[in-house]
Amino acid sequence: MKRVVVIGGGVAGLGAAFRIARARAAGHDVEVVVVEKSDRIGGKIATDFVPDPAGGEYVVDGGSDAFVSTKPAVRRVARTLGIEDDIVPALDENKRTLIVKGERLIELPDGIMMFAPTKLLPLATTPLYSWPGKIRMALDLLIPRKERWAPGETAKDHDETLESFVVRRMGREALDRVAEPLVGGVHASDPKVMSLAATFPEFLEMEQKHGSLILGFLEQRKSREAMKARQPARPGAKPWSFFNTFVRGMQTLPDAMAAAIGADRILLSRAAAAVERSGAGWRVALEGGELLAADAVVVAVEAWAATRLVEGVDERIAELLSEIPCSSSVTVPLAFDESVCPFDKRWHGILVPLVEQRPLLAVTLSSSKWPDRTPAGRVLMRGFIGGPQNQHLTEASDEDLIETTRSEIVRMLGMPEDAKPVFARVYRWAGGMPQYTLGHLDRVEEIEGRCAEIPGFGMAGSAFRGVGIPNCIESGERAADKVLRELGIEHAEDRSVGSRR
Repeated sequence: MKRVVVIGGGVAGLGAAFRIARARAAGHDVEVVVVEKSDRIGGKIATDFVPDPAGGEYVVDGGSDAFVSTKPAVRRVARTLGIEDDIVPALDENKRTLIVKGERLIELPDGIMMFAPTKLLPLATTPLYSWPGKIRMALDLLIPRKERWAPGETAKDHDETLESFVVRRMGREALDRVAEPLVGGVHASDPKVMSLAATFPEFLEMEQKHGSLILGFLEQRKSREAMKARQPARPGAKPWSFFNTFVRGMQTLPDAMAAAIGADRILLSRAAAAVERSGAGWRVALEGGELLAADAVVVAVEAWAATRLVEGVDERIAELLSEIPCSSSVTVPLAFDESVCPFDKRWHGILVPLVEQRPLLAVTLSSSKWPDRTPAGRVLMRGFIGGPQNQHLTEASDEDLIETTRSEIVRMLGMPEDAKPVFARVYRWAGGMPQYTLGHLDRVEEIEGRCAEIPGFGMAGSAFRGVGIPNCIESGERAADKVLRELGIEHAEDRSVGSRR
């Protein structure tokens, strides 16, 4: 029996372990052991069920609260696990995004795709931008490409920062008011150093193909509308949304994956200290001195943690991992009685641009974004603190973080100054967000190349090719497939999920 040890119980590690467990279920002579340093699985997915003093409960996601429908991994795995019917879409009737500008909340104009306007009237009438800013954005239609790529070249060969690209194409206001909070906020990144080729290569490709982002997004919008016309929703089918979750929160997914892997295969509260060769196989040393023998190892932890683990495997990989910065963040869910929330609740989130110099990055109105998250008469919100510019704020006490979040939300939404939450919690994600800086893809390619030369060794996680839940699952699956092949096990699975509806 071949044994694979997976280090890390987040969705990347679970993706690898579930893949190996499926191979065993298919009759292959292999087993998996997952080592997780915390007392729970799921990594940055964490759902709690909080009772309300008046009855009922809150479904609270302290980390990731959604996955995107355009990437198939979550739905594919959910179908395999038999939990696909538990997927629910965001409440699109409340689908509005608000942007902080001074003391105002301004709705993101209709027709804005990522950060490019595709409708003239909403752009002309929005107070989000000044008139010089609006005219500068429209000049994207006239500004030529920075350069024309040679045949065979890709976005990686012409990488630049988010700041450089957006300011060059559409001006400073487009960056500061929408691109930075909307695009950079997904990665909690500093636009001055954020690699576009590693995060949104389609922007660079769009410029090459169309010579204009506005024209590129217009074509994209027309294509989506044509696809909807060709594939109307079937009667009785679930409504489609870009963002989705599970009825009982995102923890449903890692819990189901762990159950399929087997509780006896997952070692909780056991931190790995080192990975090293042992003859033809491997040995994983745990803190406390315990040793686990393995025929293969998959390391699926944060870049900063992996750096220490792989020093004895390949010093160059450890050096490259150490060059991937990681920032910390904090999620602060708060619930209020509806009587102190007189504002219009038909929105999903508030984005806070860095230029506003406020402590919050964003706010999600969970009770309007998802169905059945709160008892009747309650309002559930989540505040986000952190990002490269505000790392010092994440070190505050829980009490201070709750008060900062409460006071900022009260100020933004015009609630009574003394409005107190029914409950509040703090979720800390130390070093949890890798930063894809310039040169990231070169580092990743070198890491992958060196891993390819090490039999029985794989790496996975958000530090490499995407921070979203589907990306992390696929990262784990690729690492599992690599080590399985090297153990002489070929296990192929259908990764299709059918149509978008």
